[in-house]
Amino acid sequence: MSLDLTDLRPLAPVDPEGLSRALLPFGQSTMLPAEAYTSPHVLAWERRNLVAGSWACVGRVDELRTDADGGRATQRALLVGDVPVLLTFEGDDVHAFANTCRHRGHVLLEDDCTSASRSVLCVYHAWTYRLDGSLQAAPGFRDSETFVGADHGLVPLPSKAWHGWLFVNATGTAPAWEDHLGVLDELVAPYHPESLVLGARHSYEIAANWKLVSENYHECYHCPLIHPELCQVSIPTSGDNFDRPGAWVGGTMEFKGDAVTMSLDGTSKGVPIEGAPQDSVLYVQLFPNLLFSGHPDYVMTHRVLPLGPDRSWIECSWYFPSADVDPSYAVEFWDLTNSQDWRACELVQRGLTSPHFKPGPFAPNEDAVHQWVQMVGRGYLGIAPSDKPGSARTA
Repeated sequence: MSLDLTDLRPLAPVDPEGLSRALLPFGQSTMLPAEAYTSPHVLAWERRNLVAGSWACVGRVDELRTDADGGRATQRALLVGDVPVLLTFEGDDVHAFANTCRHRGHVLLEDDCTSASRSVLCVYHAWTYRLDGSLQAAPGFRDSETFVGADHGLVPLPSKAWHGWLFVNATGTAPAWEDHLGVLDELVAPYHPESLVLGARHSYEIAANWKLVSENYHECYHCPLIHPELCQVSIPTSGDNFDRPGAWVGGTMEFKGDAVTMSLDGTSKGVPIEGAPQDSVLYVQLFPNLLFSGHPDYVMTHRVLPLGPDRSWIECSWYFPSADVDPSYAVEFWDLTNSQDWRACELVQRGLTSPHFKPGPFAPNEDAVHQWVQMVGRGYLGIAPSDKPGSARTA
């Protein structure tokens, strides 16, 4: 039986009528209401429910294991949405825990810090934990008849390594990883991203809401005016957008003329990825924050984190089959394209603050943007991003 979304009130602090228009079928729906992009209250809800409450990409496993000096880390603290998380590393095993002492709640390691210690020490009252999260010592409780140390281990959080990236569900409430991923692995696996070598990385901080980055990524309606260089090597109206199981959105784009990859002249200075499609580029996003762009000869990713309702941090990484490849041909092209996109997103953000803004309709070739907006909008109703229309409410 199909679920009537009009019966549900949003859990997020957004206008119900505006949200209901955004959730209409493609061809009838609009963008999300303005407050979805401008309100700090909406962003706070998203950080807890759409980022921490989903499977957020926190980086590459091998990099998370490495400290700032290139040494081996046994612990790393990070913020996932608004939830402090502690990663621990034992051999090949990665554990994720709530970064909260079971005594008085003191964080065990400050955000963005690492440790090489074989135990996790809370510096407040010296409670100590093993790397597997079990309690090792609780000073002053040795003679307590009611205290059971085994009941006070760190709170474990679901995590999953996938093709070299680590994903964490920081609230522990997301659907199973397999449901979240759906069939995306069929599209990504041919690129063998876990075996590729990081060739370059750029980080950007832009004055735009994090969701605008995704909306822009999922359409090329803007390409003829914004990306003349991109239109020289690819056909903006080509390819198909997928609608298949999983919490992801995306599609493909074909090359133009003699172009064989995305570079300023369409030529490759690298080597093909064995087994990867050679006639198109794959553009997909795994909800909430990993954008994967698969090329015949390299993979580019964007990892997006919200900093504020009108601020986003974006990490752009380029991966190649060989460390001997000069990445500049790919980096030059996409750094230019990125800067064009970021400027467009910032100007959209500026327009969204106008009292005259009203959410507009989607163009016929913006179906992937519609999918993304539906994923977010249904999330505002408590419906998991992997659930398709007609699914039951999950939160």
